[in-house]
Parts: sequence; structure tokens; C-alpha cells
Amino acid sequence: MELPGEFVRNVILACPHKGEEWLNDLPQLITYCETNWKLKMHSPYKLSFNYVAPATIINGGEVVVKLGLPEEGHHDERLALRSLNKQGIVQLVDEDPVRRILILEKIEPGQMLAEWEDDQEATKIAAKVIDRLLVPAGKHMDLPTTRNRENNLKQICEDNPGGLDPISSSVLNQALAVFAYMNRTIKEYKILHGDFHHYNVLKNGDQSWVAIDPKGLIGETEYDLIQFLLNKLPEHGKFETIQERINILTEMLTLNKERLLLWGFCHAVLSTSWTVDKQTGQYNKKFYEGIDIFKTMYENTFNRSLSEALM
Repeated sequence: MELPGEFVRNVILACPHKGEEWLNDLPQLITYCETNWKLKMHSPYKLSFNYVAPATIINGGEVVVKLGLPEEGHHDERLALRSLNKQGIVQLVDEDPVRRILILEKIEPGQMLAEWEDDQEATKIAAKVIDRLLVPAGKHMDLPTTRNRENNLKQICEDNPGGLDPISSSVLNQALAVFAYMNRTIKEYKILHGDFHHYNVLKNGDQSWVAIDPKGLIGETEYDLIQFLLNKLPEHGKFETIQERINILTEMLTLNKERLLLWGFCHAVLSTSWTVDKQTGQYNKKFYEGIDIFKTMYENTFNRSLSEALM
């Protein structure tokens, strides 16, 4: 079974202990799916981490089969699929939790929001999706929270006391302080998508759009929009693009702009740190640029520094 080299590298990087075994088991997993659900799997979509492919059910109908990696997160995705508003998320048809298999509805025509040329219109579409997607979080939801994200950044700071190139130690610690402040001051908890961006929103029918691939997270609405703000940015005019997106989102969703910008800063630091490869020195440069964009935008908008915001 031939697999794209980048996909293989991603799997091994994400699952250094069990990734190779999982890759070797893929043909058997595919056979199991075809036998158990009486379907025929077709060539996969472009693969990044999980193995995702369309399939035709023998007695009629189409679905999408997602084979999850042997890592943490599968439980959270399952719970998110069941808990988020059904009008805004792809529907779970069936599953095998032990083998980390999800059988999902097939979204048609399935055009990604990332293919939408008009950025302002794409942002308005995203606002409508997030508005009907998120729901209040229950008291005992078994999902990670933005406090877990804070702890993740705390561990990064401890592991990199001299900074994580290109992020200085002072920026890492400032972002951690902002994360802690934001988590202390949340007033309304929602079940979040956890990875909401242009590539995880698909066109469903003529007018509707739905989200796919939720990570599952508990926090506030403003946090769930930061990854969208950092994605699909132009080579030039990133500041203006993010600013325009924020204006649209805050108006359509009645968001707290100050909190959106503060979450933007600390999450941009975290998301950049996730992409740093210490061996090659590579990192996501657009995420990194987002750090200064959110900081500058906050200070220009509220005429005070990030440090003053925490007082």
C-alpha cells in the first residue's frame, strides 16, 4: 500500500512509538471497515495525519471513513461530534472506538471555505457556522479546556527557559501570563470546535456550511476563532486582513474585542511553538507574525500594553 511520504512523516512524528505499526496495519483496517459496514472504500482525500477516504455503501449511499491515529484526541473528537450543535457539524453515522474508526456523513459538494476567494464573505460564512455550532458546556463534560492549553504552554516555557527560537523567553512567559489571566476571567463556558479554520468548514448543499474535524475543547467563543484568524493569510497585508476579519466577527457575533485580541496573542505564541522543529529550525512564519500583529493591534486599540491589561 503506497502512502504519501509527507503523510508517513507526519504520522511517525505524531506517534513515534506506535505510528509505524499503525501505518502497517492500515490495509487490514480498511478491509475491516469494508467487511463490517458492507462498503467499498475509495482513494483517500489529501492525507495529513488521519487516514480519511470516501466510501460507497453496498446497499446505496455514500459516507466518509476516518481512521484515527493511535494518539490522544480520538475520544475528544467523538464527544465533540456528539455534543456540538448538529446544525453546524458533520454527522457521526457509526463508529468503532476501540479501532479509532469514525463513519461520517459525506458532505456535498464539500467545497472548503479555504477555496472561497472573497475573504470578507468567507469570514461572514465562518461567523454563521460558529454561531450555530457552539453550545453551552455542561458541568461535567469530559473534554479538555483552555486551561489545558495554558498548561501546555507552561510546560513549553519550563522546557525552554532560554526561549524557543524564534520565540524569546520573555514573549513565552508574557503569553503564559495572558493565558492564565484569560482563563481566570472566563464568564461563559462553551463547547468549542477546538480547531476551527478555513480548511475545516465545508459547503453542505447550496446554501449551508458545516464544520468538520473538531478537536473538542471547553472555553469561550472568542478563543475558538483565533485559529481562523491565523489561517489563509495573504503574503502581504496580514495585519489589515486580520483586522477586517475581527471587525466582521465581533459585529456579527457580539464578541468582546479585547478578549479576542488577548486570546489572539497568547494562542499565536502557543500555535507557533507547536510548529517549531528544533532540528531544522523551521516554524510556521504566519503564526509567528500573528504574535506581533495581535500585540500591536491590542496596544493600538486600547492604548495600553499587554502587561497593563493584566492588572
